[in-house]
Amino acid sequence: MSSTKDIDTLIELMAKLPGLGPRSARRAVLHLIRKRALLLAPLADSMQTVAATARECLNCGNVGTSDICDICESEKRANGILCVVEDVSDLWAMERANVFKGRYHVLGGTLSALDAIGPEELRIPRLIDRVTSEHITEVILALNATIDGQTTAHYIADLLENRVTLTSLAQGVPIGGELDYLDDGTITAAMNARKPI
Repeated sequence: MSSTKDIDTLIELMAKLPGLGPRSARRAVLHLIRKRALLLAPLADSMQTVAATARECLNCGNVGTSDICDICESEKRANGILCVVEDVSDLWAMERANVFKGRYHVLGGTLSALDAIGPEELRIPRLIDRVTSEHITEVILALNATIDGQTTAHYIADLLENRVTLTSLAQGVPIGGELDYLDDGTITAAMNARKPI
């Protein structure tokens, strides 16, 4: 039996994370082992806690530790504006930029005929329900500037036409770009220059 079996397993698991390949995972694991007391043990404890408590917000799809996230719970956020994003990482990017003070709706992806992802596989029906039940007056479609993102935006715009004001992010978001990879200044410029669809 190999004396490094557990370490090899950890490296293999780490290599599956976005942005990490086998070499990066190996370096990360070695660093964690060297800093065992400072990093590895607290990281393991934190991961175990998150694994036990993390859940999706039943209202918007954000990730937190309660059934309804802090953003949905906040009365200050109930201003009638809903920002629709593809994924939780996009919501977090918007929050990091600190330019939006309404509520969010996470779709959980985009429409894709090739991958057999239709409206029912996403949170589009829940979005339509929220527009009515939360008295939404503006929906900001902050979807990635990809073909699937734009197809999804047009689909949602058709569903909500004449029901709310529809806007989208404008300048600053490059075609093919994804919100999670943009800097805060670019996100701020895009949010401030949103335009009707």
